[in-house]
Amino acid sequence: MTTTGALLPDPPARVPDLDDRFTGPGLRRELWVDHYLPHWTTPDRSLARYDLDGDGLRLRIDGDQPDWREEDAPLRVSNLQTGTYSGGPGSVRGTHRHRPDGLVVRTPTPTKLLWAPSGGRVDVTVSASRDQGSMLAAWLVGTEHLSETHAGEVCLFEIDAAAIGPGGTRARCGVKAHGDPSLTTDMAEVAVPLDASRPHTWTAIWGGGETVIGCEGRVVRRIPQSPGYPVFLLLDLFEVEPRGGTYPKTARVHHVRGWSA
Repeated sequence: MTTTGALLPDPPARVPDLDDRFTGPGLRRELWVDHYLPHWTTPDRSLARYDLDGDGLRLRIDGDQPDWREEDAPLRVSNLQTGTYSGGPGSVRGTHRHRPDGLVVRTPTPTKLLWAPSGGRVDVTVSASRDQGSMLAAWLVGTEHLSETHAGEVCLFEIDAAAIGPGGTRARCGVKAHGDPSLTTDMAEVAVPLDASRPHTWTAIWGGGETVIGCEGRVVRRIPQSPGYPVFLLLDLFEVEPRGGTYPKTARVHHVRGWSA
């Protein structure tokens, strides 16, 4: 699907509820958790590898980084997310039950709603990875702390390294139902006329039964459904192939802004 959509609306005229350029000496703990879905695995496997070097957040996959879960190998990930929720040990309750094959809580996590809007807008400026086997993604996923049916996802983008070219990039975006019976999975591949390894901005506007996804100020998808409950923002660099190539594998997050509806 090649898209040359309409202009996105301007962002709200007020100060963002979430605004981070990652320029400080450390991660802003009032905004971010530096583990990927830590309740489904163990801390050594969920912990992100990253640098804050004055040019934003550099997510890394290192050569010695373990798989997120042994059962999912090969799958390594460095992720930031705007909160956590899980049930107790052995529970099947927790944010982003995205697999049907036996996810259970291994590391209980407290309920942290650092940024968890039920609708709004988010702009994410990134430079994707061109390293072998890498994928950069940004998702809004249901927290599930109120109900296990609050499980839907707005996928801003999934960008495979192999899909990036100097004049254009293919990316996947849309809505995923997961455990939400009120949603229907509607994902599509879109072509955007840019080199995604250079800084560029993706946008999601969701709420009121509609989701709009944009890139560089243009609408790329308009979907007549949206989650209507709290969601966390996840920013992820994955290595999804067997180990190979040069390490570390990296991508950058330059700026994140979010407005709750």
